[in-house]
Amino acid sequence: MDPIHATMTRWKEGMRAGFPDGYDAVLHEQCEFYSPVLFKPLKGRDMTAMYLAAAGNVLPGDESKSSADPSGGDGKFRYTKEVLDGHHAVLEFETMVGDVSVNGVDIITCDDDGMITEFKVMLRPQRAVETVRASMAAMLERMNG
Repeated sequence: MDPIHATMTRWKEGMRAGFPDGYDAVLHEQCEFYSPVLFKPLKGRDMTAMYLAAAGNVLPGDESKSSADPSGGDGKFRYTKEVLDGHHAVLEFETMVGDVSVNGVDIITCDDDGMITEFKVMLRPQRAVETVRASMAAMLERMNG
């Protein structure tokens, strides 16, 4: 079996539980994080974990719920589509931030050991990008207090 399948199982289990033990079990020490609003990737597990933790607070909901009707739903974070192959995953998601509908894609790469080495986030539409950027900035400021 391709390593990405086990990686995505660990990722989704961690999301459901809120990563109570942190991200060490899923993120490679040298992981790179590509934000939809930063020009350069963030390098390292600690920086990636910090941004993922902030996103977990900004993009509300329970990813385990799926939506049969993408236009409806309860506004909670959920993956709506996924493509897994080899060392790569593309996961489309939907959520709400306030009254703004957010549609995005997580592009995840893992190594042979199933550790995430690269995590890219893409968002649409533009209003969602702006809303998430402002919310993430405020959350990161609170976290780094």
